[in-house]
Amino acid sequence: MSGDIHNLGKSGEEIAADHYIKLKYNILEKNWHFGHLEVDIIAENADTVVFCEVKTRSSNTFGEPETFVTMQKQKNIIKAANNYILRKGINKDVRFDVISIVKNGDNCALNHIPDAFTPKW
Repeated sequence: MSGDIHNLGKSGEEIAADHYIKLKYNILEKNWHFGHLEVDIIAENADTVVFCEVKTRSSNTFGEPETFVTMQKQKNIIKAANNYILRKGINKDVRFDVISIVKNGDNCALNHIPDAFTPKW
C-alpha cells in the first residue's frame, strides 16, 4: 500500500510540474531538501520564483487535498525556501503555491492555488 501512495504522490508531482511548464515556468528543482525539510517543486518565470507543495489523493472523501497543507507544513516550506533564496542569491518576487490533485485511474482533477500562503514576517 505505501508503494501505491508513493507512486500516487510522484505521479501528482509530475502532473504539477507539467502544469507549470504549460504556464511557461522553468522547473528549477523537484523534491529539493534542506535538512529534513522538502519543497516539492521550485519553478520560475521572468519575475517570480514559486515554491509549490503538491498534495495528491485518490479521492476527496476526507476533504480536498489542499486542506492537508497544515500551518506547520507551511512554516517548513517557508524555512526551506528562505534557505534556498539565500543559497542561490535569488532577487525575484517569491510566491508559495499549492497544487491539489485528485487522481483516480485515468481521471485527474488539478486545482492550482497561487499565493496559497505567505510568510508572516
